[in-house]
Amino acid sequence: MSGLDVLFLGVGLLTAGSALLAVTSRVVLHAALWLVVALGGLAGCYLVLGAELVALVQLLIYVGAVVVLVLVALMLTRQGSVSVSTSRGHRLLAGLVGAGVAVLLGVSLTAVVGWSAVDLRGPSSADIGAQIFGTWVWPFELLSLLLLLALVGVIAVARGAGATEDAAMAAETTGADADPATAATADLDAGP
Repeated sequence: MSGLDVLFLGVGLLTAGSALLAVTSRVVLHAALWLVVALGGLAGCYLVLGAELVALVQLLIYVGAVVVLVLVALMLTRQGSVSVSTSRGHRLLAGLVGAGVAVLLGVSLTAVVGWSAVDLRGPSSADIGAQIFGTWVWPFELLSLLLLLALVGVIAVARGAGATEDAAMAAETTGADADPATAATADLDAGP
């Protein structure tokens, strides 16, 4: 067993352990953070296998965009610390189904490919990079602009909802109705 095999085994065990913790965690925010570790470990597996471009895409797309979007949504909705309420039997059943699917996938891939090395055919990383930053640069830039606008929209909606909740609380304390405009007027009339 070579050093790369040992490194791959270590990173794979770290990835599997963090993925298991992501699935079994009772707090949604902790599950999302364990998902970051699991996806980062998967990128490490790709690096050990020599697929640097796939590892970079894994980090940029999944860790850098998808998980960060989930974390921002959890933070803005203030639902990250809510505990998931499922019974022990449901969690055990979900774990058994997940383990069964993993074993079935492993056995199927081993039966099809075997343990021998597979000859890879296709474009090189340089060819893919030239296509992405040449032909496909504008669709990627437009997609990143769309994601940025969605993030700004989420923040605006969350702040608007918070302002409405604050105005409703102010209305309860001042005795005004729950309309935010009326509550703001009542605050101005009351003075500092």
